[in-house]
Amino acid sequence: SGTALGQNHSTVTSFILLGLTDQADLKQLLFGIFLLIYSVTLVGNLGMIDLIRTSSPLHTPMYFLLSVLSFLDICNSSVFTPRLLTSFLTTDKSISFAGCVVQMALMNLHGTGECLLLTIMAYDRFVAICHPLLYHTIMSKRLCAQLVVVTYAVGVFISAVQTGNAFSLPFCGPNIIDHYFCDILPVLQLACSDTTTANIILLFFTALVTVPTVSVILVSYAYILVTICRMRSLEAQRKAFSTCASHLTALSLFYGSVFLVYIQPSPESASAYNKVLSVFYTIVISMLNPLVYSLRNKDVKAAVQ
Repeated sequence: SGTALGQNHSTVTSFILLGLTDQADLKQLLFGIFLLIYSVTLVGNLGMIDLIRTSSPLHTPMYFLLSVLSFLDICNSSVFTPRLLTSFLTTDKSISFAGCVVQMALMNLHGTGECLLLTIMAYDRFVAICHPLLYHTIMSKRLCAQLVVVTYAVGVFISAVQTGNAFSLPFCGPNIIDHYFCDILPVLQLACSDTTTANIILLFFTALVTVPTVSVILVSYAYILVTICRMRSLEAQRKAFSTCASHLTALSLFYGSVFLVYIQPSPESASAYNKVLSVFYTIVISMLNPLVYSLRNKDVKAAVQ
């Protein structure tokens, strides 16, 4: 309401999230599907944390890191899914400005945390396979705890920079986000000023997280592959590879979907495609991680029994 000039100087107090769909029958189906996914995510990840805590053969660095990953997955899924479930039941699509800031901040925190944690897990597998005799000396409880603290500290820092970068811009007019959560790119597109600098900052800090982490993962696995190929016995090769297989699966799921969403020429035109892929890395992967690790893993199966 008001004149064009009045509109120009008003600030946005809330955003409209268009969500996944407007079709009523589809909403009910999606509500059922996402409720199931969220339930499996909570049960699977809480079960994994409890199993690792209570089963003494699983008190190793690898499983300690896995329980932290499960915790991250629960938090990550809880940032998106309850809000998405509500959107299927109500017609109100608004989210307050503060709510949008909090959602983006938590998304950045958990996304960065997951990147770093998957990297630490790759390093853990590298030490276990390439330097087995030194494994417990290098991957001490103290180092693992320090690495997790660093993961969260970096997550908080990156999240503060990325979220501050997006919301320090003026928002005065359009407030409709064609997504089901406050993702950085759709929010930047609504800003009333030039976003070139903001986009450069976004790209720089995204690269600051992804380039080193992907490099460490690739180098770790290059060494692991060389070491496995040099092993004399097939049994040892098979055992070494099976411990990595679950981690490699989790890695490719996470990085694959993230890269497909954020590395594309025109984010505007790819809205529907973006939403589907975003559902994958924000919600589905959190459900798959415990399944990937437990189904492929003898230790976990033994502990369950």
